Amino acid sequence: MENYIVSARKYRPLSFESVVGQQALTQTLRNAIRQNHLAHAYLFCGPRGVGKTTCARIFAKTINCLNPTADHDACNECESCRAFNEQRSFNIHELDAASNNSVDDIRSLIEQVRIPPQIGNYSVYIIDEVHMLSAGAFNALLKTLEEPPSYAIFILATTEKHKVLPTILSRCQVYDFSRITVADTIAHLQYVASQEGVQAEEEALNVVAQKADGGMRDALSIFDQLVSFCGNQITYQRTIEVLNVLDTDYYFRLVEMALAGDVSGSLLLFNEVLNKGFDAQHFVTGLAQHLRDVLVSKDPQTAALLETSEAIRRHYQEQATRCTAPWLFQALDLANTCDIQYRTAKNKRLCVELMILKLTQLLQAATPAQHKAAPQPKPAAPAPKPAPAPQPAPAPRPVTPTPPPPAPKPAPAPGPQIPNLPHIPSIPQIPSVPTGAPKAEQPQAQAAPEKQNNPFTADQFSSAWAGLKDLFPEDPRMASVFDIYTPELQEDHQQALLTLTNPWQEKEVRAQLRRIEAQLHRVLQNDLLRIQIRVAEYTPELSAVTAEDKLKRMIEKNPNLGEMRTRLNMILD
Repeated sequence: MENYIVSARKYRPLSFESVVGQQALTQTLRNAIRQNHLAHAYLFCGPRGVGKTTCARIFAKTINCLNPTADHDACNECESCRAFNEQRSFNIHELDAASNNSVDDIRSLIEQVRIPPQIGNYSVYIIDEVHMLSAGAFNALLKTLEEPPSYAIFILATTEKHKVLPTILSRCQVYDFSRITVADTIAHLQYVASQEGVQAEEEALNVVAQKADGGMRDALSIFDQLVSFCGNQITYQRTIEVLNVLDTDYYFRLVEMALAGDVSGSLLLFNEVLNKGFDAQHFVTGLAQHLRDVLVSKDPQTAALLETSEAIRRHYQEQATRCTAPWLFQALDLANTCDIQYRTAKNKRLCVELMILKLTQLLQAATPAQHKAAPQPKPAAPAPKPAPAPQPAPAPRPVTPTPPPPAPKPAPAPGPQIPNLPHIPSIPQIPSVPTGAPKAEQPQAQAAPEKQNNPFTADQFSSAWAGLKDLFPEDPRMASVFDIYTPELQEDHQQALLTLTNPWQEKEVRAQLRRIEAQLHRVLQNDLLRIQIRVAEYTPELSAVTAEDKLKRMIEKNPNLGEMRTRLNMILD
């Protein structure tokens, strides 16, 4: 039975040309070889699985090739290249710093540096995961790394550049490897699938590339897992089933339901997601990412930020044409707020469902406000009636002309409008009272509306007070006042005393008092309620420091202790 080799090893690049997604770095290394400008130390850093160790091996193989090609690539025919391909080369030394991170390990490496290469021109020392070296090992390597022999070249590889000592960084040429893009990952997976005789849907490979998060080794490992499950036919549905990935179709359907205001369908869709075993917060973060992708798809300039396959890209662009930018902004804000509040929410499912309800009501909440803000045409003033013709009389009399009708009164100037609160559609708008307007522009006096005086209970008042925090979604400090403090309702239910602990809270609450009272009047349907504010006096309690103070405090709490002390003639030591 033939030994099986995983794809990450079987299709590991053997030349700079076959390295995926690092064209700028590989071209720089090839130019350095062609111009014979080789440094004595290199540092390759970047995420996992992007080709750091692979490029180090290709670089070491190329500079030791005895018969390089016209493009300065390894020939794969000379003794040095064959030794490298058969993993028996004595010119290339690899050290895993994760398990060989002591000073003694580095000293052994320094002893090997003294031995010149047997075949080729250079001895290359590749130290992988170099950030795992101890401080003593780093210090032991400094001198050799700065002034190695002419035939020695060090290549250090790490995924955590910030953990490498600055003195090491200053002695190396630093190459930063980037994450491999989704498009490059899909193209390489398609090549591997064609070599293995596997038919894979592009949408399935897109899921693999997204799951790999920029690492080609992870992508090839997932590909092998899918081949083991699906055989030679990899489909999108079986891919999301194996990888336990939520189908993007759920997000597309939820956005369509939200645009249509379908509350029931949205809640049932979320329940279906939970029944499939997916975490609610995973659903929220995925929805936020989906809304972000729809937003960037609206503009051709930002569409390049969407890392996905061409088929899914067209689906995003189609949905983006049905979503307005303001709606997407508000939807993103709702999803982000839900993600933040989810960690501290006690009823986590209700937290997500409230977000979905607000999402489905965004358009319905914005429509009445738009109609209210639009200027309404005013009815034209009635035309004056013509004066009646004089009737003939037996005796001549002077005809009194009919006085002209009074001129129509000027329409009152509209007062300033308070902007609508799009994030809290359930809270009614509070009408504003125009102040500081010139007397000439004041509307005509009208009969004052009759004040409401509906009775309410203490529980209804407490519930209405707790709901006031929704008036300040952008001010958490102000919203916390309604969670911490509850006014004391007086017997007549026309006043409530709010006791605060510091002047800052008093200043902030007084600044919003009219708005708070107006909202309470609307919710409780009682216009006579007033909120009185006071700040509690703070009296610092002096702590007992000396022994005499402690004894005095104890006698104040228990007078019998002083009497016992007197009878027994006890003294304080």
